[in-house]
Amino acid sequence: MKLLICTQKIDRNDPILGFFHRWVKEFAKHSGQVTVICLEKGEYDLPQNVRVLSLGKEEGKGRLTYLSRFYRYIWHERTNYDAIFVHMNQEYVLLGWLPWRLLGKRIFMWRNHAKGSWLTRLAVLLSDKVFCTSPQSFTANFKKTELMSVGVDTDFFKPDSSVHKRPHSILFLGRIAPVKRVDMFIEALRILKDKGIDFTATIAGNSLPRDAEYETMIRNKVLTHGLSSQVVFTGSASRTQARDLYREHELYVNLTPSGSLDKTIFEALASGLKVVISNNFFEGKLPKRWVITDDSDAHVIAATLEDVLSEGSEIVNDIASFTKKHSLKSLMDVLVTAMNASSAK
Repeated sequence: MKLLICTQKIDRNDPILGFFHRWVKEFAKHSGQVTVICLEKGEYDLPQNVRVLSLGKEEGKGRLTYLSRFYRYIWHERTNYDAIFVHMNQEYVLLGWLPWRLLGKRIFMWRNHAKGSWLTRLAVLLSDKVFCTSPQSFTANFKKTELMSVGVDTDFFKPDSSVHKRPHSILFLGRIAPVKRVDMFIEALRILKDKGIDFTATIAGNSLPRDAEYETMIRNKVLTHGLSSQVVFTGSASRTQARDLYREHELYVNLTPSGSLDKTIFEALASGLKVVISNNFFEGKLPKRWVITDDSDAHVIAATLEDVLSEGSEIVNDIASFTKKHSLKSLMDVLVTAMNASSAK
């Protein structure tokens, strides 16, 4: 199979989208040729059978240039791909489906957002098959959708016994945004402090411009609650920096509500951390005390943090099979098989 991948960004150092660089490498192992069209490109190191074409965001280009380059690329490269894999951005499907249909190409879309619109429904209709990881994804209930594992690079995110973990250390890694419920995390830390519980916490991530006021509020809460000596803000973390943070901490916290599956949860698990999460996807899959079902109460969160911090670290060995199931290698084997089977019809 020769594959065209359409994605937002190719940059192995990007703190949010850098993981997809590794996905492209895995696709290259299963494909004779891979062509990538991205909105923006940064630093990358990909196999010789991969070609990266940018729409020009890194050059400061505008929407007209994006469109003209997109249509030029899909036409000029038409003999270099048999199928299209659209990652997350449904706009590529909506823009490209007609020429792709006329060229006889098959369209596969990966979309895992919990929310969608009539445009999402249209993109699903125009795709041959859709993939997602969460049963609560907007696309999960369509007949042509197939649920997939998350695809964490377990060759990269793995424990390192030579790294000394900070005792009673808590990591909160992700965007500083209301949906991540960082404010509730800070309230839980205040309760731990008032109870005299020993801990340190790292908040790794930045806010988008629209959430700048929210980040200011979070930082002010830390000051107001007297947590400055226990809570550190590190800013966004590259893929390598994230791996180091996982290895240095004992416990990872993610309070994003059910409906999406943050890959950071699986990265933390693969790195050997205990976790506290508020996503019902993990009920029955991880230790019951790690999954918060009443996530609206900071006291419940604080009590859970206290209990899990007091646990030994041996329990992480018991979830190795769950982590392996969501490895990138496992995902790619199933994903490529599904695409090949659909293309053969």
